[in-house]
Amino acid sequence: MTISTTKKLLSATVAAGVIFALAGCGQAPTDKPAGGGEKPAASDFQTCIVSDFGGFDDKSFNQLSMEGAQKAADEIGVPLKKAESNTETEYGPNVENMVSEGCNAIVTVGFALATATVDAATANPDTDFILIDDAGGDDKPDNVKPLLYNTAEAAFLAGYLSAGYTKAGKVGTYGGMEFPTVTIFMDGFKQGVDYYNSENGTAVEVVGWDGKTGSFTGGFEANQDAKTTAQNIIDQGVDVLFPVGGPIYQSGLQAIKDSGKDIALIGADADLFNTDPTTADYVLTSVLKAMDLSTYEAVIAASKGDFDGEPYVGTLENEGVGIAPLHNFESKVDAELVSKVDAIKQDIIDGKIEVTSYLSE
Repeated sequence: MTISTTKKLLSATVAAGVIFALAGCGQAPTDKPAGGGEKPAASDFQTCIVSDFGGFDDKSFNQLSMEGAQKAADEIGVPLKKAESNTETEYGPNVENMVSEGCNAIVTVGFALATATVDAATANPDTDFILIDDAGGDDKPDNVKPLLYNTAEAAFLAGYLSAGYTKAGKVGTYGGMEFPTVTIFMDGFKQGVDYYNSENGTAVEVVGWDGKTGSFTGGFEANQDAKTTAQNIIDQGVDVLFPVGGPIYQSGLQAIKDSGKDIALIGADADLFNTDPTTADYVLTSVLKAMDLSTYEAVIAASKGDFDGEPYVGTLENEGVGIAPLHNFESKVDAELVSKVDAIKQDIIDGKIEVTSYLSE
């Protein structure tokens, strides 16, 4: 069965239990170093990372990526050099600073750093760049390896689970900004709800995203705008809320608490139950991107001289994406629904259910 959306691509950028803990991410790269030269001994292989402006303590994608890079640096036996971006104007200078620091592999976190990454890679062909959540464009040099994640597949599972869990018949989602790496979560979530409706003869409504347009906070900060966006969706009667955009979930959680209503929260990128214990009584599940594991693998491969510029795409099949355990909600979710979500995961892997996204196209 094919579930499709009509969302037009914005750009070429790229944005266990059912419930499944991630155990690994895809094959490590095997090609020769992009620069063609000999790599330094592992103990001399300097690993570096530049954050998006969410910072390395965002309990989301910056933090996960940093943890992967840190694990790799520890294994190699070198300190991890870090540059935290506080504004967009710092992206380029931070990447250039890592180059000047003699970094052999530089991890850049997020599509917003794509231009700075490609520019620096073009000017420094002997340095390996690992770009998270962006394909690098048509002119991507060979020394840039994109790490991409088809989170629509995992969000489909979360959408189906939410549709089976809701008592109100309404679930909501909203994003930080309307970029493919954000809307891919929202697309998959809606497709999962739609599939539940088609399979069960129900009419669960998705508030905040219709497949083309939706609700966005205008940024990726936990501020009043993010809280107001969440409140507007809660006011429409939802009892499941899925914020997509790093720290904006914090504003969503506060809006849930202020509402006094029984509303479940769904996390994005990381398992919020683990990364932010304050969510423990609210988080139904989280849609996961195994950025820590894929970043670790890419850095280790580079340190061994096995870097390549081929994109890595995380999927349900290679465990690069998934959904988190139910944790405190395990007793609140019908066991039959859990089994069904498990079966749907396998159907997606087997190609029996097609989940569409800008990556699948």
